[in-house]
Amino acid sequence: MPSRLFLSSGDLMADRRFDFARDLQLKGDLAAAADLLLQAIELAPNFTSAWFTLGGIREELGEHDAAVVAYQKAQASDPGDRHGAGLRLMRLGAEPVSGMPQAYVQTLFDQYAPRFEASLVGDLGYRGPALLFKAVLSVRSAARRPALFDRAIDLGCGTGLAAAAFARTVDHFIGVDLSPRMIERARATSLYAELEVADMLQGLRARPDASVDLILAADAVVYVAELAPVVAEAARVLTAGGLFAFTAETHDGEGVVIGSGLRYAHAAAYVRATVESAGLQLALLENSSARNEDNAPVPGLVAVAAKT
Repeated sequence: MPSRLFLSSGDLMADRRFDFARDLQLKGDLAAAADLLLQAIELAPNFTSAWFTLGGIREELGEHDAAVVAYQKAQASDPGDRHGAGLRLMRLGAEPVSGMPQAYVQTLFDQYAPRFEASLVGDLGYRGPALLFKAVLSVRSAARRPALFDRAIDLGCGTGLAAAAFARTVDHFIGVDLSPRMIERARATSLYAELEVADMLQGLRARPDASVDLILAADAVVYVAELAPVVAEAARVLTAGGLFAFTAETHDGEGVVIGSGLRYAHAAAYVRATVESAGLQLALLENSSARNEDNAPVPGLVAVAAKT
């Protein structure tokens, strides 16, 4: 993942104390790092990065309540919540599971863009596009239809990995991503006829009814808490016989949770119910991991929903 985000306090002495604190944190001296961060905060009370980093240290020290307070301060000091303090609060049980701030997602992937493919494919063994391609082929084969599509939307397109997997089967690819830097890299591939900076729901809402016959979301719905609006828009935009294929992370419980990697995990029953509520037919739902974390497969799902 990208290097840690830093938002300057605007106070040189506070920023220096933050830098010293980070060095101590990396060396494992958490108590001393926390003291320095508190000194930085005393100089700059709305120092978002210091509050956020202090929250992480409090977590490491097992100080739950103090971590919650620090993350709340970080969240309050940056209305866009570019650090994602709200996600940490969800994980700690201090806030209900809700949507990710757009500013957080955009900042995360703008930072990540220069080394996205090397990290995702090389370090995490990412295989989402290949899983989706296999799943779509399977569904089309079962329906005795060729896996050829006139127009497709790639939601959360990133640098174009999914489009590359489907390049020979799609005539007109539309890429949608919230990160301008990801869109820049996708444009360089020449795989897309159209590219748009938008979140998934915005990208779908901009499209006419029954205008595409394939929608892909590879490793993208993990950044969406509530799938129903996205699936409903996908159903509207798809032509009869069109497919919405996506990967998700999952868990053994019910509904939606936020995982340790600050990504949403959707229970299989939740995915099934959401697809069916949108009037789509769930043509395929399989347990399959799209990536690794700490050298182990992350529990995942591959889903293909069809518009009849």
